[in-house]
Amino acid sequence: MGAGAKHRLVFVDRLLATLVHLRHGVTHDVLACWFGVDRSTITRAIGEVRPLLAQRGCTVTAGVRLRTLAEVVEYLGVTGETGIVDGTEIRVRRPAVGRKDRDKFISGKSKQNAVKAMVLTDGDGRVLFCSPTTPGSCADITHARQLGLVRLLSDGPAVEILADAGYQGLGAQTGGRVVTPPHRKFKKNAPDWYEELHERQRKAHSSRRIRVEHGIAHLKNWRALARHLGHREHTSDTVQAIAGLLSQQQAADLISTQQS
Repeated sequence: MGAGAKHRLVFVDRLLATLVHLRHGVTHDVLACWFGVDRSTITRAIGEVRPLLAQRGCTVTAGVRLRTLAEVVEYLGVTGETGIVDGTEIRVRRPAVGRKDRDKFISGKSKQNAVKAMVLTDGDGRVLFCSPTTPGSCADITHARQLGLVRLLSDGPAVEILADAGYQGLGAQTGGRVVTPPHRKFKKNAPDWYEELHERQRKAHSSRRIRVEHGIAHLKNWRALARHLGHREHTSDTVQAIAGLLSQQQAADLISTQQS
Protein backbone atom coordinates (compact mmCIF):
# COMPACT_ATOMS: atom_id res chain seq x y z
CA MET A 1 0.00 0.00 0.00
CA GLY A 2 1.17 3.54 -0.71
CA ALA A 3 3.98 4.81 -2.83
CA GLY A 4 7.07 6.92 -2.38
CA ALA A 5 10.04 6.69 -0.09
CA LYS A 6 9.49 5.64 3.50
CA HIS A 7 10.14 8.13 6.28
CA ARG A 8 13.60 8.05 7.81
CA LEU A 9 12.31 10.00 10.81
CA VAL A 10 9.62 8.75 13.16
CA PHE A 11 6.68 11.09 13.69
CA VAL A 12 7.96 12.38 17.03
CA ASP A 13 11.23 13.45 15.40
CA ARG A 14 9.37 15.08 12.52
CA LEU A 15 7.21 16.98 14.99
CA LEU A 16 10.25 18.02 17.03
CA ALA A 17 12.07 19.27 13.94
CA THR A 18 9.02 21.32 12.93
CA LEU A 19 8.64 22.86 16.39
CA VAL A 20 12.32 23.82 16.57
CA HIS A 21 12.11 25.34 13.10
CA LEU A 22 9.02 27.40 13.99
CA ARG A 23 10.17 28.51 17.43
CA HIS A 24 13.82 29.28 16.78
CA GLY A 25 13.98 29.68 13.01
CA VAL A 26 16.63 26.96 12.68
CA THR A 27 17.37 26.25 9.03
CA HIS A 28 16.69 22.92 7.38
CA ASP A 29 20.42 22.35 6.88
CA VAL A 30 21.16 22.64 10.59
CA LEU A 31 18.23 20.40 11.51
CA ALA A 32 19.46 17.83 9.00
CA CYS A 33 22.84 17.78 10.76
CA TRP A 34 21.21 17.40 14.16
CA PHE A 35 19.05 14.46 13.11
CA GLY A 36 21.67 12.91 10.85
CA VAL A 37 19.52 12.94 7.72
CA ASP A 38 19.48 14.70 4.38
CA ARG A 39 18.13 18.24 4.08
CA SER A 40 15.32 17.05 1.81
CA THR A 41 14.13 14.73 4.59
CA ILE A 42 13.73 17.68 6.96
CA THR A 43 12.00 19.75 4.29
CA ARG A 44 9.57 16.92 3.64
CA ALA A 45 8.92 16.41 7.36
CA ILE A 46 8.20 20.09 8.03
CA GLY A 47 6.03 20.30 4.93
CA GLU A 48 3.88 17.45 6.24
CA VAL A 49 3.64 18.44 9.92
CA ARG A 50 3.16 22.20 9.54
CA PRO A 51 -0.31 21.94 7.87
CA LEU A 52 -1.41 19.52 10.59
CA LEU A 53 -0.48 22.05 13.27
CA ALA A 54 -2.25 24.82 11.34
CA GLN A 55 -5.49 22.81 11.21
CA ARG A 56 -5.63 22.33 14.98
CA GLY A 57 -7.03 25.80 15.62
CA CYS A 58 -6.64 27.90 18.75
CA THR A 59 -7.16 26.39 22.19
CA VAL A 60 -9.30 28.42 24.61
CA THR A 61 -9.88 25.82 27.33
CA ALA A 62 -9.07 22.17 27.80
CA GLY A 63 -10.70 20.29 24.93
CA VAL A 64 -12.16 23.39 23.25
CA ARG A 65 -10.56 24.71 20.06
CA LEU A 66 -11.67 27.43 17.67
CA ARG A 67 -10.80 26.77 14.04
CA THR A 68 -12.89 29.29 12.11
CA LEU A 69 -13.90 32.91 12.49
CA ALA A 70 -17.53 31.82 12.80
CA GLU A 71 -16.65 29.67 15.82
CA VAL A 72 -14.83 32.61 17.41
CA VAL A 73 -17.83 34.93 17.01
CA GLU A 74 -20.12 32.25 18.45
CA TYR A 75 -17.72 31.71 21.37
CA LEU A 76 -17.63 35.43 22.17
CA GLY A 77 -21.41 35.56 22.01
CA VAL A 78 -21.81 32.66 24.43
CA THR A 79 -19.19 33.84 26.93
CA GLY A 80 -19.98 37.55 26.67
CA GLU A 81 -16.30 38.40 26.31
CA THR A 82 -14.95 41.29 24.29
CA GLY A 83 -12.84 40.50 21.24
CA ILE A 84 -10.00 42.63 19.92
CA VAL A 85 -8.93 42.53 16.28
CA ASP A 86 -5.87 43.86 14.51
CA GLY A 87 -3.74 43.16 11.48
CA THR A 88 -0.07 42.24 11.57
CA GLU A 89 2.54 42.16 8.84
CA ILE A 90 5.22 39.53 8.25
CA ARG A 91 8.14 40.43 6.04
CA VAL A 92 8.77 38.08 3.12
CA ARG A 93 11.23 37.84 0.28
CA ARG A 94 10.60 40.05 -2.73
CA PRO A 95 9.00 38.25 -5.67
CA ALA A 96 11.21 37.60 -8.67
CA VAL A 97 11.63 40.22 -11.36
CA GLY A 98 8.99 39.94 -14.05
CA ARG A 99 6.20 38.49 -11.92
CA LYS A 100 2.96 40.29 -12.64
CA ASP A 101 1.94 40.34 -8.97
CA ARG A 102 5.28 41.62 -7.72
CA ASP A 103 4.01 44.97 -6.44
CA LYS A 104 1.01 43.67 -4.52
CA PHE A 105 3.24 42.40 -1.70
CA ILE A 106 4.54 45.91 -0.97
CA SER A 107 2.88 47.15 2.20
CA GLY A 108 1.46 50.64 2.11
CA LYS A 109 2.32 50.99 5.80
CA SER A 110 5.90 49.74 6.03
CA LYS A 111 6.83 50.11 2.33
CA GLN A 112 8.38 46.64 2.50
CA ASN A 113 7.51 43.28 0.97
CA ALA A 114 5.15 41.61 3.40
CA VAL A 115 2.08 39.49 3.91
CA LYS A 116 -0.69 40.36 6.34
CA ALA A 117 -2.73 38.30 8.79
CA MET A 118 -5.71 39.27 10.94
CA VAL A 119 -5.38 38.35 14.62
CA LEU A 120 -8.31 38.23 17.04
CA THR A 121 -7.77 37.95 20.79
CA ASP A 122 -9.92 38.14 23.90
CA GLY A 123 -9.76 41.00 26.39
CA ASP A 124 -6.71 39.46 28.06
CA GLY A 125 -4.72 39.15 24.84
CA ARG A 126 -5.12 35.38 24.44
CA VAL A 127 -5.11 34.42 20.77
CA LEU A 128 -8.49 33.14 19.55
CA PHE A 129 -7.99 33.27 15.79
CA CYS A 130 -5.34 33.99 13.20
CA SER A 131 -6.35 34.23 9.57
CA PRO A 132 -4.56 32.98 6.47
CA THR A 133 -2.22 35.57 5.05
CA THR A 134 -2.90 37.99 2.23
CA PRO A 135 -0.48 40.23 0.27
CA GLY A 136 0.73 43.25 2.22
CA SER A 137 -0.97 45.79 -0.05
CA CYS A 138 -4.39 44.64 1.18
CA ALA A 139 -5.95 47.07 3.68
CA ASP A 140 -6.97 45.79 7.12
CA ILE A 141 -10.64 46.59 6.58
CA THR A 142 -10.63 44.90 3.16
CA HIS A 143 -9.09 41.77 4.62
CA ALA A 144 -11.71 41.67 7.37
CA ARG A 145 -14.49 41.92 4.80
CA GLN A 146 -12.93 39.19 2.67
CA LEU A 147 -12.84 36.90 5.71
CA GLY A 148 -16.57 37.45 6.24
CA LEU A 149 -16.31 39.31 9.55
CA VAL A 150 -19.02 41.82 8.59
CA ARG A 151 -21.52 39.11 7.68
CA LEU A 152 -20.78 37.05 10.78
CA LEU A 153 -21.25 40.01 13.11
CA SER A 154 -24.34 41.31 11.33
CA ASP A 155 -26.11 37.94 11.38
CA GLY A 156 -24.60 36.57 14.58
CA PRO A 157 -24.88 37.21 18.32
CA ALA A 158 -24.43 40.62 19.92
CA VAL A 159 -20.71 40.87 20.62
CA GLU A 160 -18.23 43.71 21.02
CA ILE A 161 -15.10 43.80 18.86
CA LEU A 162 -12.51 46.49 19.52
CA ALA A 163 -10.45 47.68 16.56
CA ASP A 164 -8.12 50.50 15.58
CA ALA A 165 -8.68 53.28 13.06
CA GLY A 166 -7.87 50.94 10.18
CA TYR A 167 -11.29 49.33 10.65
CA GLN A 168 -13.35 52.53 10.80
CA GLY A 169 -16.52 51.98 8.83
CA LEU A 170 -17.18 48.45 10.06
CA GLY A 171 -19.13 49.79 13.03
CA ALA A 172 -21.91 51.10 10.80
CA GLN A 173 -21.94 47.88 8.77
CA THR A 174 -22.21 45.63 11.83
CA GLY A 175 -24.73 47.53 13.91
CA GLY A 176 -22.11 48.97 16.24
CA ARG A 177 -20.51 45.63 17.07
CA VAL A 178 -17.10 46.83 15.88
CA VAL A 179 -15.90 49.71 18.07
CA THR A 180 -13.21 51.97 16.63
CA PRO A 181 -11.57 55.18 17.90
CA PRO A 182 -13.82 58.26 17.79
CA HIS A 183 -13.80 60.41 14.66
CA ARG A 184 -12.56 63.96 14.90
CA LYS A 185 -15.41 66.45 14.60
CA PHE A 186 -13.07 69.37 13.97
CA LYS A 187 -10.23 69.06 11.48
CA LYS A 188 -9.02 72.62 12.02
CA ASN A 189 -9.20 75.16 14.83
CA ALA A 190 -10.73 72.71 17.30
CA PRO A 191 -11.61 74.28 20.68
CA ASP A 192 -9.47 73.30 23.64
CA TRP A 193 -12.30 71.47 25.40
CA TYR A 194 -12.83 69.27 22.34
CA GLU A 195 -9.13 68.44 22.01
CA GLU A 196 -9.08 67.35 25.64
CA LEU A 197 -12.26 65.28 25.25
CA HIS A 198 -11.09 63.63 22.03
CA GLU A 199 -7.69 62.76 23.51
CA ARG A 200 -9.32 61.27 26.60
CA GLN A 201 -11.65 59.13 24.49
CA ARG A 202 -8.81 58.03 22.22
CA LYS A 203 -6.63 56.98 25.14
CA ALA A 204 -9.51 55.12 26.79
CA HIS A 205 -10.09 53.11 23.62
CA SER A 206 -6.38 52.49 23.12
CA SER A 207 -5.94 51.21 26.67
CA ARG A 208 -8.74 48.67 26.09
CA ARG A 209 -7.38 47.31 22.81
CA ILE A 210 -3.67 47.28 23.75
CA ARG A 211 -3.91 43.60 24.70
CA VAL A 212 -4.12 42.54 21.06
CA GLU A 213 -0.70 44.14 20.56
CA HIS A 214 0.61 41.94 23.36
CA GLY A 215 -0.86 38.88 21.67
CA ILE A 216 0.75 39.80 18.36
CA ALA A 217 4.07 40.42 20.11
CA HIS A 218 3.96 36.90 21.54
CA LEU A 219 3.37 35.57 18.03
CA LYS A 220 6.32 37.53 16.67
CA ASN A 221 8.56 36.05 19.38
CA TRP A 222 8.55 32.90 17.27
CA ARG A 223 11.51 33.33 14.96
CA ALA A 224 9.69 31.93 11.94
CA LEU A 225 7.51 35.07 11.97
CA ALA A 226 10.28 37.60 12.58
CA ARG A 227 10.93 37.42 8.85
CA HIS A 228 9.74 34.61 6.64
CA LEU A 229 12.54 33.50 4.32
CA GLY A 230 10.80 30.46 2.86
CA HIS A 231 8.13 30.19 0.20
CA ARG A 232 5.35 32.74 0.58
CA GLU A 233 2.83 29.97 -0.06
CA HIS A 234 3.71 28.51 3.34
CA THR A 235 3.16 31.64 5.42
CA SER A 236 -0.53 30.92 6.07
CA ASP A 237 0.23 27.48 7.51
CA THR A 238 3.17 28.89 9.45
CA VAL A 239 1.30 31.73 11.16
CA GLN A 240 -1.75 29.57 11.92
CA ALA A 241 0.40 26.75 13.29
CA ILE A 242 2.21 29.18 15.59
CA ALA A 243 -1.07 30.77 16.68
CA GLY A 244 -2.41 27.34 17.64
CA LEU A 245 0.72 26.43 19.58
CA LEU A 246 0.80 29.79 21.35
CA SER A 247 -2.88 29.59 22.30
CA GLN A 248 -2.36 26.13 23.77
CA GLN A 249 0.45 27.46 25.94
CA GLN A 250 -1.68 30.43 27.01
CA ALA A 251 -4.56 28.12 27.91
CA ALA A 252 -2.22 25.91 29.96
CA ASP A 253 -0.84 28.96 31.78
CA LEU A 254 -4.38 30.14 32.55
CA ILE A 255 -5.36 26.75 33.99
CA SER A 256 -2.18 26.67 36.07
CA THR A 257 -2.89 30.17 37.41
CA GLN A 258 -6.47 29.27 38.33
CA GLN A 259 -5.35 26.14 40.18
CA SER A 260 -2.62 27.89 42.17
